[in-house]
Amino acid sequence: MWDDWLSFIIVSAISLGVALAVMIVITYVIRFFARKYGWPDELARRARRPFRWFVLMIGVWAAVAIAYPEEDAGRPFVTHMLAILAMAVLAWLLIALVMFGTDLMLERFRVDVEDNSSARKIHTQVMILRRLAIALIIIIVVASALLSFPAVQTIGASLLASAGIASIVAGLAAQSTLSNMFAGVQLVFSDALRVDDVVVVEGEWGRVGEITLSYVVVDIWDQRKLVLPCTYFTTQPFQNWTRHGAEVLGTVELDVDWRVPIGRIRERLAKILGETELWDGRTQVVQATDATGGLVQVRILISAPDSGKLWDLRCIVREELIEFVQTEAPYALPVQRMLLDSGTDELRTPRPQAQREGMFSGSAEAEERHRQFTQAHNIVEVTGNLGEGSGDGGDGDG
Repeated sequence: MWDDWLSFIIVSAISLGVALAVMIVITYVIRFFARKYGWPDELARRARRPFRWFVLMIGVWAAVAIAYPEEDAGRPFVTHMLAILAMAVLAWLLIALVMFGTDLMLERFRVDVEDNSSARKIHTQVMILRRLAIALIIIIVVASALLSFPAVQTIGASLLASAGIASIVAGLAAQSTLSNMFAGVQLVFSDALRVDDVVVVEGEWGRVGEITLSYVVVDIWDQRKLVLPCTYFTTQPFQNWTRHGAEVLGTVELDVDWRVPIGRIRERLAKILGETELWDGRTQVVQATDATGGLVQVRILISAPDSGKLWDLRCIVREELIEFVQTEAPYALPVQRMLLDSGTDELRTPRPQAQREGMFSGSAEAEERHRQFTQAHNIVEVTGNLGEGSGDGGDGDG
């Protein structure tokens, strides 16, 4: 009996020594490659601990399988616990490798550049795939650990026998959760929404900060967080300002007097845009879009590389044009005109109305046109014919 335990201790020491040697060799290999490349350091940071624990678990498991006394009553329990621990450590290691692989891929596509549409698309899809992979690893490991118990295996067989009813019940119970998961996958791979997209949703303007399998987090401009289910973006309309590019257009509107010098406003706008880096050089338009209520509405259309710069550019243009009107064209400031009645006869005496020619009245040609477009000429002809007939009859009687 003691010989069996002594052999087990010796085999365990050898197994642990081999495991330690494997860890040392792999550490030196990673350090060697880290001198030429940057990714081995990140791999070591992510997977160092789970890899060491996994190698140790494999060494202990091998020692137990080879030299643990078969006569001992605790052998099945020890073997079972080691199997469960090995599966848990393996899941830890796989998750670390998934994190390392996705981070390595995301580093190749930077989102801190001007044209980052493709990079944001890849970031969004990779993050969703990473979450799916981690969830799948956890589910498989947990299911494998539970099925290693005989009692759970019996329950599992019973559930498989009634899989139809169980699936229906589970589907009804998790209907909202499953719909959100499918909506999240649909959002990502349909390219309708990506991380860092500028959106207007629920009347709020912000950027998409995070997309998960169940909800989307929108970072509002005033540092609030708007959390919405994924199904919202598949069933409700929303504005996406950066789906195909970050460039946007914006307007600045001024209500001024009719005497406003629009040409000078165009010159001043060109000067303002030429002195700022916020303008991307694509669009600068000045138009009088309305002239009602005693005022003229001047609309300035400008462009910027992204929505944030457009906001600041609109404010700058508005401020500069207001100062221009105040200092160089004060006669264009909005005014209200009133006519005061002095009580004189000149204001009370009606003026004679001049003869005006219309389309169908006011001249001989207009009257003729009136007769052509109505039945007036027919009535005259009929009336004339009746008069001639009556005269002839009278002469005959006489």
